[in-house]
Amino acid sequence: VQLVESGGGVVQPGGSLRLSCVASGVTFRIFAMRWYRQAPGKERELVACVDSFGGIKNYADSVKGRFTISRDNAKNTVYLDMNSLKSEDTAVYSCNGFNTWGQGTQVTVSS
Repeated sequence: VQLVESGGGVVQPGGSLRLSCVASGVTFRIFAMRWYRQAPGKERELVACVDSFGGIKNYADSVKGRFTISRDNAKNTVYLDMNSLKSEDTAVYSCNGFNTWGQGTQVTVSS
């Protein structure tokens, strides 16, 4: 069972990024999935979650209206589309599901 994230990088304030998380070794379509982030010196924060069908989504107040979580069960993948990025969005982003964590991907928002 494995989760592998990709898509992180360095972006200017106001920019956009799309994170992807691919699952393997599990029946992906039956599990809810979550994106977390952890900034240096701060606790891990739940950013967004989506149910197994992709119909129910919830977001942290800090990202509502800017981030969108989605999933493609045919591709065993969950996405996090991040728009209007701010410096405070800088963190390591990790996906989580079925008691498994990915390795994380760094997102840095800086001019």
